[in-house]
Amino acid sequence: MRAVIQRVSHASCTVDAQITGKINQGLLVLIGIEDEDQEEDMHWLSQKLVNLRIFSDEQNLMNKSVQDIDGNILLISQFTLFAQTKKGNRPSFIRAARPEKAKPMYEEMANLLSTLLQKEVQVGVFGGDMKIDLRNDGPVTIMMNTKDRDNF
Repeated sequence: MRAVIQRVSHASCTVDAQITGKINQGLLVLIGIEDEDQEEDMHWLSQKLVNLRIFSDEQNLMNKSVQDIDGNILLISQFTLFAQTKKGNRPSFIRAARPEKAKPMYEEMANLLSTLLQKEVQVGVFGGDMKIDLRNDGPVTIMMNTKDRDNF
């Protein structure tokens, strides 16, 4: 799994002029799922996301997690995080999991995060034409790859 995590003051997802998910302070998480991903990847990443200390404390140091600040998460599926651009100019998405695998994993990831945060995680629409609005706070943007755990 790959994730792009953005600390936001607010974010929302709209599909067909309907808001499907909306948060105030918290994390906008773009998540890509590949064929090799397993349940263990979801558990590792969900723990990292809720405990990642990227919110400011009283001394303006990044010492608080989304859980510590009672923040929210907006989780958006994004297969394009597995774009391969080595050959030619048109990206290949061959490493991205097929929808029949990726959608249940995306839904389970939202459930795991909701359980850990003890509140509903906001979501986009899997495979939908989503419009994402956000205000990146900082800006703080972090990338994670569950296949590269030793580097995080």
